[in-house]
Order: sequence, then structure tokens, then C-alpha cells
Amino acid sequence: MGQPGRSRHQKRARAQAQQRNLEAYAAQPHSFVFARGRAGRGVRQLSLDLRRVMEPLTATRLQIQKKNSLKDCVAVAGPLGVTHFLILSKTETNIYFKLMRLPGGPTLTFQINKYTLMRDVISSLRRHRMHEQQFTHPPLLVLNSFGPHGIHVKLMATMFQNLFPSINVHKVNLNTIKRCLLINYNSDSQDLDFRHYIKVVPVGASRGMKKLLQEKFPNMSRLQDISELLATAAGLSESEAEPDGEHNITELPQAVAGRGNMRAQQSAVRLTEIGPRMTLQLIKIQEGVGDGNVLFHSFVHKTEEELQAILAAKEEKLRLKAQRQAQQAQNVQRKQEQREAHRKKSLAGMKRTRAEASGDSDAEDPGAPPEAERASQQEEEDEAEYFRHAVGKEPDEGMFLMAPRRRPTGPLSKKRRVKQRRPDCGSDQRPPKGKGRPWGAQAKLGSRAQPRKKMA
Repeated sequence: MGQPGRSRHQKRARAQAQQRNLEAYAAQPHSFVFARGRAGRGVRQLSLDLRRVMEPLTATRLQIQKKNSLKDCVAVAGPLGVTHFLILSKTETNIYFKLMRLPGGPTLTFQINKYTLMRDVISSLRRHRMHEQQFTHPPLLVLNSFGPHGIHVKLMATMFQNLFPSINVHKVNLNTIKRCLLINYNSDSQDLDFRHYIKVVPVGASRGMKKLLQEKFPNMSRLQDISELLATAAGLSESEAEPDGEHNITELPQAVAGRGNMRAQQSAVRLTEIGPRMTLQLIKIQEGVGDGNVLFHSFVHKTEEELQAILAAKEEKLRLKAQRQAQQAQNVQRKQEQREAHRKKSLAGMKRTRAEASGDSDAEDPGAPPEAERASQQEEEDEAEYFRHAVGKEPDEGMFLMAPRRRPTGPLSKKRRVKQRRPDCGSDQRPPKGKGRPWGAQAKLGSRAQPRKKMA
């Protein structure tokens, strides 16, 4: 017998669970990471490394062309649920990093003083353990030294926190925390240090036991018994037995994926940096998406009068823009009314033309012209005179009355146009063609049919 199918309640529960997962995924922040302008090979590779950091809540295969403007990206980001832009650009002197919050801002502009790519950081390590499962969940954000140093520092911390989904410390699953993003603020130099990665290993065992718990089994060809490995740690280098202290040892509240990471057991948190590395300096904070008022600037400080003048100019610009939009709306409305009136007038004229052509017009018939009336009267008299000579008596009254001819109305036909264009040529016209034979053949036959006169 085949395996029985799912019941109606199971299908409903699965559909509800999928719907909840989709809603939870849509509620999380998503981002676009890309470079603008002539950034160069190094900056473009840095943007790809930043995408690696922001995975999986970012567009990993995003492609931005030169003809795409920032407005195009904002228009696409709305339907896709994108909440942040991370934009890298390069000038002749510096490299800049912009962090934008959609759709209403603000925009934070940083200057990248130093950076190191991910491949350079990994190549400097003796060995690393990176795999794709570490990038299936967003990293754990750690902010350090973001104290009461000003409103701009608080805004920076809030922006970085909103880049990643919030974590409930009572319900979080430790298996979903595979990476760590550390951002440190230096109050003396006002720089930000950008660092990456996390690893959990068991402690409380000998170096030989740690080696057995790892993926690669140690070489025991020179040992007589396994107890030599556990007791003396023979054949192990000093780098493989790095000491752990109280600063990085913790007790796990739940089991973590990995050999030896059991619940209620002590494990050490060891950070292994994989890059990229960046040293950032905040330049300015703007309202909106890159084109609003400057709320903070590190190098330019304005007085209250200058700020008021800037605000007044901004309000005047907005007023003129609203006035132009109102004028454009009035022009559009006026043109629509003109088109509608022209359409109605055209329809009325077409209807009147059809009525006149069909003879159903309610207007009074002007009748035939005087020349046509005189011609018809002369024709009646000729008919009556012919009747008197043929019959010998007077015709009855109204016998030869002819209906008055109406003047043709409507568009001219092709025949009437030809008649008006060519006047009557009288006897100079060629005779009509006969049926069955062309006109030339009739002329030849006619000439042959005439009898010749005999010579005297």
C-alpha cells in the first residue's frame, strides 16, 4: 500500500506556517549594496565583500548599470521591500560609503580611510574554516563604545542596528548565530572600526581530546596507545593548543552544532576575522535620500542666521515647485476640456452631414435653382406640343408634369468630379465602344461595308 496523503488539517497547518514565515521574512530589513560611478576594481570588490557580510538579507546578484539613476533604484526598492542602501563611490581623493534609510531617510556619508578586502584577510590566516552554512543567517551585530558622545553618534548606532533583524535573547537559537559584525567607535579619533566573524569551540578538555573532537583526525602512527595522545598530547604543535581564559569562556544555555558544544558545558568564544576590514569617518548626515537638509557636518559649522537663510531658500524652492505643479495641472485640465469640446463639435457636424445626405433633415428644402425650373418648364411644353400633333387633341391637365429636380447634396462622386473637371466637347468626342469588338475594328468594318462606286 502507498503512503497515505496528508489530511486536510495538516495541509492547512503547513500553509499557515508558510504564510507566517513569509510575513516574518518580509518584516525583516533588506538591503541593496552596490557601487556608483567610476569606482575602480578594488572598490567594486569591496562592495561584493559587503554583500557577503549582509547575506542573506541582501540582493547577492544585483547589477546596476551606468544609465540607472538613484531614483530608478528607489522605485525598484519599494515593491521588493528593500529598506537600506549601502553605496560605495570613489573620487580623485577619497572613497565614500553612504548608508541610506528608505523611503524617507536619513542618509549617512562616511569617508573610508582604510580598507582591506576579504581575500587579503583570509590569505593572512594560517587556516580558516569557512563554509556556506555560515552565511544562511544574518550576523550578530556588536556595537562598542557608542556612548553619550552626541546626537550624531546615537543616530549612527540606530542606523547600524536597523540594518539587521532584532534578536530576542530569551528565544534566540544559538545555531543561527554563525557570524559576528563588530563596529567599534573611537571617541578620540571619531573613527569606526569594521570587523567580522565568530566561532564557538569546547574547553575543559586536554589538547588531545580537542584534536579528537575536530573534523580532522590526528596522525597516531608513532603512538603505541591512544592514552599517549590524551595524557601527553604527543605530536601536537603549540599553536593547536591555544590557552583560553576567563575573558572568552562561557557556559552554553543550549546545545550548539559542533563537536563537544553541549548544553551546560563550558565553551570558548573565539573570533576569527575573515574581512572585510574598514576604518570609517562620519562626514555628514542629511535628511531624505541624499538630497535633504544637512543635519550634521564634521567640517562645516553654520551659524543660526545661515541656517535660517538656508531654510528660507528651501521653503521658497518648495513654494515655486508647488506653484509650477498647480499651473501644470490647470493647463492639463484646460487642454482636456478643449479636446472634449472639439470632439463634441466634430460629432455634431458628422451627424448633421449624414442627415442632409439621407434627406431626413428638418430644415426647409430650398428647391431647385431658377435655371433648372425654366429647363423643366420648356421640356413640358415640348412634350405637350408633340402630343397635340400625334394624337390630334389636347393633353389632359397634369399629364406632363415633371417632379422638380433636387440639387444634389453631400460629397461629390467620382463621376460628378470628372464632369466638373472636363467640359462638354460636343461632336469632337469619340463614339462609344461597341460590345464585343474594339472601336478600331468597328471603324474598319464600317469602311469596308460601304459599296464602291462603279466607274463610268
